[in-house]
Amino acid sequence: MSPPGFLAIVGCTGAGKTALSLLAARELDAEIISMDSRQVYRGMDIGTAKATPRERALVPHHGLDIRDPGERYSAGDFGRDARRWIAAIRSRGRVPLIVGGTGFFLRVLTDPIFREPPLHPGRRAALEAALESLPRPELERWVRVLDPDRAPVAIAGGCQRMLRTLSVTLLTGQKLSWWHVRHPTEGKPLAGVVCRLRLPAEVLGQRIERRIRDMLAAGFLDEVAGLLRAGYTPDDPGMNGVGYREMANHLTGAITLDEAVERTCGATRRYAKRQRTWFRHQLGRDVVKVDGEAPLEDQVATVVDAWRERCSVTEGAEWTAARAAADASTTPAHAEPAHP
Repeated sequence: MSPPGFLAIVGCTGAGKTALSLLAARELDAEIISMDSRQVYRGMDIGTAKATPRERALVPHHGLDIRDPGERYSAGDFGRDARRWIAAIRSRGRVPLIVGGTGFFLRVLTDPIFREPPLHPGRRAALEAALESLPRPELERWVRVLDPDRAPVAIAGGCQRMLRTLSVTLLTGQKLSWWHVRHPTEGKPLAGVVCRLRLPAEVLGQRIERRIRDMLAAGFLDEVAGLLRAGYTPDDPGMNGVGYREMANHLTGAITLDEAVERTCGATRRYAKRQRTWFRHQLGRDVVKVDGEAPLEDQVATVVDAWRERCSVTEGAEWTAARAAADASTTPAHAEPAHP
């Protein structure tokens, strides 16, 4: 069994990952790596439930505030960054603790994706600008025609994934699914201890509604207004996240605040359902299940014990292998085997 390269706490939005991760990190002397596709963006703090300055002062965090909302941040980008952060954290003798709900980001570490072929930046930008002007049904039709094998994944992933599928296909002359099979991956698979924080759907739904109300009380509308004043729009990669587009539509007069809140709650619940489905089918049998309704100290104990047990098992296996190798090197080649 390979020694674990990282510890991960995953779960649906609103499940309570932040509180759990902060206590587990202090118990294990860990540094936290955010595994959230929206927390990477600067100026998007309240709506993404980003760790507060006080929380970041308690535990070092990585992966926050590294992109502007108008820039893309892909799973491949995360994979490269996370491998660098993990190596640096381990070099300091600390535990890399990955925390978040973007499952595909975890997948690029445990099952690395292919290294994308080089594409001319200018041609890619021009092509994607032209494709972005198409209605979504037309984009979906193009994806089905040009890369039918990847179409279900690309369409489910939204406009950004469809644009990537079409850009690679059109600019290289080969389907993106073809490149996935034949091109080198970003790196070797990493072994880790993955803990999944679980809650009943009805309890999670209540937490989501309460969380959105708390975000509004904390100034979520002002945050979105500031981003709009800075020139960002709901079509930007960061701003198309749940909550931001709904609040932007309210601020531009398209819908009332009550409608924006209702739509945000509904969209967040649907997103949590997709997360739950992905985690249930993609994490495998070794995932450690954490009861999100248990007392917080019990959740922490489950995570900490799982990490220490896995480290103890692998350290024991490594010691046994080293001892066997040492014994073999000191046994004379002509020695008779021992009798019982």
